[in-house]
Amino acid sequence: MIDIAIIGAGRIGRIHAGNIAAHPNARLVGIADFDPAAARALADSLGTKPIPADEAFEADAVLIASPTPTHAGYIEQAAALNRAVFCEKPIDLSAARVRACLAAAKNIVLMVGFNRRFDPHFASLKRRLPEIGSLELLTITSRDPNPPPPAYVATSGGLFRDMTIHDLDMARFLLGEEPVAVTAAASCLVDPAIGAAGDVDTAVVTLRTASGRLCQISNSRRATYGYDQRIEAHGATGLLRAGNVFPTTVEHAGADGFRSDPVLPFFLERYAAAYKAELDAFIRAANGQGAASPDGNDGLRALLLADAAEKAARTGETVRPEEP
Repeated sequence: MIDIAIIGAGRIGRIHAGNIAAHPNARLVGIADFDPAAARALADSLGTKPIPADEAFEADAVLIASPTPTHAGYIEQAAALNRAVFCEKPIDLSAARVRACLAAAKNIVLMVGFNRRFDPHFASLKRRLPEIGSLELLTITSRDPNPPPPAYVATSGGLFRDMTIHDLDMARFLLGEEPVAVTAAASCLVDPAIGAAGDVDTAVVTLRTASGRLCQISNSRRATYGYDQRIEAHGATGLLRAGNVFPTTVEHAGADGFRSDPVLPFFLERYAAAYKAELDAFIRAANGQGAASPDGNDGLRALLLADAAEKAARTGETVRPEEP
């Protein structure tokens, strides 16, 4: 049994807190948040207690789900006390700050929250890649149902570091090679307020590895039909495809054609199983039963790809990502 404390009682913190409270090999020992009322409400609902942030580091492990600017500092605080850490992405919006944080945390278990690796559909696609021979072309589609509010956009780090970063990590996970060239094009087509905040809401990113493998990522902040999450892997001997997930498999057929349920509405529903599997992996790593993966280096590499994509979209140039 491992004691885990959470810092952050917002939307993602609530998901992790519920999963920890229900896990047979973990004990949720406290919840900290900048808003004491939010921490107390979540703690009361799960039978634990609200705590100051500093007290979270008394637990065996700390799950960091607080705002991004706090992540690196909390990781360093945990590292000083040799605590295992799970941190939501990104570690920081600055690659230099991430490098400094990873240097301080090199001796602890540190796992970064790229939950899509643990989605059962995408994980199955990964395991089955040998069936299609040498991977040649990877296509990742990721579109949110609705744009975020402008206040969120202003502090998010932009579409590439906030949204595309998940797809960039998935590209690394599936390609099996590091991208060495990044091209991108981006526009603001969904919400003018996003453009006014200095961001984009629609983007296409292309990655190329040293061996020539290609990946194309399609992002939009709008999908009227639900949360669009698909991957297609094309190889020398075939193709693997992971499609969208629906609430049921029921279809209605009539004179006007076939109708099915809308796809799941957003990430909390679409990736519910992934969040649970992700927690399982972290608990095993914290107990010394395997390495943490994705780790801090994965977090840094995904951020460097996001930086490269942003630069490529801004300049129109092909950009080589920085080395970690």
